[in-house]
Amino acid sequence: MKLPHVKEAAKYIGLYAVDFGDHGGVGFTAEEVAELLESERFGDVKVYRIYRAGPDGTMELKGIRRETFQLEAGMFFYAADEAAAQADFERLLGWADAQAAPARAKVHLACQGERYVTALIYPAEYDDAFSRWLLDGSYRTVGQAEGGPEAVGRYYQAGWDILEQKQLWPASSMERLQGEALLEATKRAVVR
Repeated sequence: MKLPHVKEAAKYIGLYAVDFGDHGGVGFTAEEVAELLESERFGDVKVYRIYRAGPDGTMELKGIRRETFQLEAGMFFYAADEAAAQADFERLLGWADAQAAPARAKVHLACQGERYVTALIYPAEYDDAFSRWLLDGSYRTVGQAEGGPEAVGRYYQAGWDILEQKQLWPASSMERLQGEALLEATKRAVVR
């Protein structure tokens, strides 16, 4: 894959490089990559995450499976009673108010009989970013916790009753690119 030479390559860390076959591009967000993968025209592209960059403009890439952009991951914090679960839920929302989430996410306070959970569900490609975000906020709970895409599947299948819910947005939230706007973004990010 031939990537364009970029100045200040470090600003691309965490973004994506896309191999279109006949050319490559850098600087795509996860949302843009997901939209590309859903399109007929760009459905066969290869995707790489930029995880390191040198001062000379070189970048180290890690291949990302396309399924990652179609999965949800999550973290689930279980509580012994409703009061503890409500405190977990409020603490998580408080941290989101103080420091924006790394990507869009949903937070549920849910119950199933006498069991309670605070659920944080987000696109799987942001799993590492959400882990860091929670660590940065020193988010802790007393009860058991689990996470990952499989945990999200179990949560949905179990039929929890959602008592409260909130949508989180990243600080740099922008409208999802579609159609002509997405095509224009591919022109800006690629070199032929």
